[in-house]
Amino acid sequence: MGGMTGSSYRADAEVVELCSELIRIDTTNYGNGKSNGERVAAEYVAAKLDEVGIESTIYESEPGRATLVAHWEGEDQSADPLLVHGHLDVVPADPKDWKVDPFAGEIFDGCVWGRGAVDMKDFDAMVLSVVRARQRAGVKPRRPVRLVFTADEEAGGVYGAQWLINNHPDTVADCTEGIGEVGGFSVTVKDDLRLYLIETAEKGMNWMRLKARGTAGHGSMVNTDNAVTNLVEAVTRIGGHQWPLRITPTVREFLKTLEDVLEVELDPEDMTETLAKLGSFSRMFGATIRNTANPTMLNAGYKVNVIPGDAEAHIDGRFLPGYEDEFNATIDELLGDKVMRESVVTDIALETEYSGDLVEAMKACLAAEDPQSRTAPLLMSGGTDAKSWSRLGVRCFGFVPLQLPPELDFMGMFHGIDERVPTASLEFGSRVLDQFFDKA
Repeated sequence: MGGMTGSSYRADAEVVELCSELIRIDTTNYGNGKSNGERVAAEYVAAKLDEVGIESTIYESEPGRATLVAHWEGEDQSADPLLVHGHLDVVPADPKDWKVDPFAGEIFDGCVWGRGAVDMKDFDAMVLSVVRARQRAGVKPRRPVRLVFTADEEAGGVYGAQWLINNHPDTVADCTEGIGEVGGFSVTVKDDLRLYLIETAEKGMNWMRLKARGTAGHGSMVNTDNAVTNLVEAVTRIGGHQWPLRITPTVREFLKTLEDVLEVELDPEDMTETLAKLGSFSRMFGATIRNTANPTMLNAGYKVNVIPGDAEAHIDGRFLPGYEDEFNATIDELLGDKVMRESVVTDIALETEYSGDLVEAMKACLAAEDPQSRTAPLLMSGGTDAKSWSRLGVRCFGFVPLQLPPELDFMGMFHGIDERVPTASLEFGSRVLDQFFDKA
């Protein structure tokens, strides 16, 4: 294997530079159809692939909302293509909150800093570094690879992955398996034993607008049908609701691995005690064992002495795989009869088995680079483009391999200030991915 010998090419040679350059392209996604730079970033990727003889096609859902698709030939062209996907957009960053310019791609303290460093220009850079090194050395992946770099993931993929599967499904329809964000990163469990979490499941999403109607009137009068009161009572019921604990197959498997690694008993039927034993793990874990519904926005009225006729709120709802009906029925009960709801953005929940050749390949490649590694499946409380690909029957995993220092609050980096990724982690990930393309 070329990547193993290191004599013919270095898979990690360019990754730090590529990550820094990608961060310097401001691809802020503001939501509501507004974004920067996605076309510029797609053209950057296209040029990097073109340099090593890989042609790509850029699709635009709207002017500037660009998604790139490229075919990378494999040794066995008869095998089903592997989908390797990353998004090019990032969430907004306010420079005054940061130690550094979030779009300068600065490299210091052993890290690449900037918006997108972990979400997810790190993976975009790792993929490009590996593909370019292998192409130059003439080392094909075992099977064909479909490279997809999307727009708009941070706003639900309406102008990116969703648009692509609705308008050009043939670009990915022949893929059976895929890898992308969020997973493959290490969590130090004890001493130098690292647990790498591979995402096999995602919560579904129901972002809702609540509307309360009432009787408008003068602020000085008695009013028993006040829209604001009706709304706030419903929002309070939803915000304060204690959702029951639900243990999915992914979480059961995760606990089994953790029990083995930590050498403590973790009973999935007694989650209160189990959470107490998990320590720092419990924060990351809490949202993966229950549905959630968080009130996030309120809007009502226009003058202090006028009781408005209507009032609105927004709720960020997330449901576990298999529990969407329970989620909706509970919300309707909590709303009462004075408030209506409408869905603003909805998306499916996902869960795939933590087994099979692809999972075994991930484990083997991680172990080759980190002999202290163990792996476990992860249920993610957020969502990714995997939701779109799965509609075409692609079995998706979160696998962005990163060996991380124990002190780094990695999950806090996603959409956080001073987002950064260690350069050593980028190089580690490139080496793992290099081997993965031989085995996958």
